[in-house]
Amino acid sequence: MASASAATATLLKPNPPPPHKPTIITASVSPPRTHTILRRDFLSLTAASTLLLTQSIPFIAPSPASAAEDEEYVKDTSAVISKVRTTLTMERTDPKVAETVAELREASNSWVAKYRKEKALLGKASFRDMYAALNAVSGHYVSFGPTAPIPAKRKARILEEMETAEKALSRGR
Repeated sequence: MASASAATATLLKPNPPPPHKPTIITASVSPPRTHTILRRDFLSLTAASTLLLTQSIPFIAPSPASAAEDEEYVKDTSAVISKVRTTLTMERTDPKVAETVAELREASNSWVAKYRKEKALLGKASFRDMYAALNAVSGHYVSFGPTAPIPAKRKARILEEMETAEKALSRGR
């Protein structure tokens, strides 16, 4: 039995701790910046140059093609405004009312189809007011027929929108 206890005593003997190694602490020094552009610098430069370019675009003269398109827009819009006014001022008993309303609907549909897809015109006040007025006129005639009179309130609102569209056109808006 003595041998079993001696074996147990040697097994239970703790191992000595490992020798102490000194820890070396070094200060990390970043290398000096050479002429590299960081992402943040690149993005700020890009944003600044984009802002400068977009702010200077209105001062650039429009190309002859866009000036011709603007003249065509003004001419077409003025023609549709005059058609709307003549249609609204016609008497209900006039025999040409149905024909005039059909011509107006054709002109307004072609105007909307032509200029609705132009992104440059979508923000213009003249386009917005003109589109609203044409929508009201066309909606009335589709719902009630070409010979139905337009109610006074709706007629006044349409004429007011036409007037503001005409003013915006004359100001180039």
